[in-house]
Amino acid sequence: MSSTRAKLFNRLLRILTARGLDPNADPRLLRQRLDRLIERFNRPLRHARAEPLDVEGIAAEWVVPDTEIPGRFLLYLHGGGYIFCNPRTHRNIVSNMARAARTRALVIDYRLAPEHPFPAAVEDALKAYRWLLSQGADPARITIAGDSAGGGLSLALLLALRDRGEPLPAGAALLSPWTDLAASGWTHVTHARLDPMLGLDGLLLAARHYLQGALPTEPLASPLFGRLEGLPPLTIHVGDREILLDDSLRLAEKARAAGVAVDLKVWHGLPHVFQAASFLPEARSSLGQLGEFLDARMKAAP
Repeated sequence: MSSTRAKLFNRLLRILTARGLDPNADPRLLRQRLDRLIERFNRPLRHARAEPLDVEGIAAEWVVPDTEIPGRFLLYLHGGGYIFCNPRTHRNIVSNMARAARTRALVIDYRLAPEHPFPAAVEDALKAYRWLLSQGADPARITIAGDSAGGGLSLALLLALRDRGEPLPAGAALLSPWTDLAASGWTHVTHARLDPMLGLDGLLLAARHYLQGALPTEPLASPLFGRLEGLPPLTIHVGDREILLDDSLRLAEKARAAGVAVDLKVWHGLPHVFQAASFLPEARSSLGQLGEFLDARMKAAP
């Protein structure tokens, strides 16, 4: 059962998102407004520190928890529909997950659409992962995580690495991943009124800004349509009120059929990327479980 706080959070989201996205609005102005809104929910880091750095020309930051085990690395790819957000907006999610995983996290400010359409985000994710390897990181002690668009981007990175014959990380944690930019799932329609965070119009608008002529079924844009064989173990957390619920359910089914180890958890009564609301007990529990999965994957490394 969802908590009273979760129900209140759902109501608050409905109020904040009631006007929806104006399809004619400048995405850069919307980005500024949304980033400020998200940062209101962020709390100051208590058990971690953030350190800015440059990764091959990409602005980034380390989030270093007080539980860090040296030699471990988490590459976190933030969500935001490929058009919103940055490392600052996701510090609470990243710090809590990294603390549970006992690893430092690299969060990159990858290029955003519409200024930088597909495949710019994939190129930046590849560059960041290769940079970690160039710094001496052991791929068996690297994990990847991402929420929403960042979850889809995490999968796209895995597909790109596998297809190029490059070393894969130990595992990946996906929070409500956006894996189907073609919006072909049942819940894209059936959950449109249930989801207090996302609507179908906003989802299609973000896809249009990102794809700009690319096919929505291109695997590096929509990993659900790619081959999943050979990927490392995955854990997926998603809310049952989400418009993107089918993106996770179909991904888990297809990955298992391809021989990939998948742990899927569907949270009752919770919205898209509820983990961002650190005051929710479910958010803290989910991030702890996701971090424990990543910890176990790196612990199992030879």
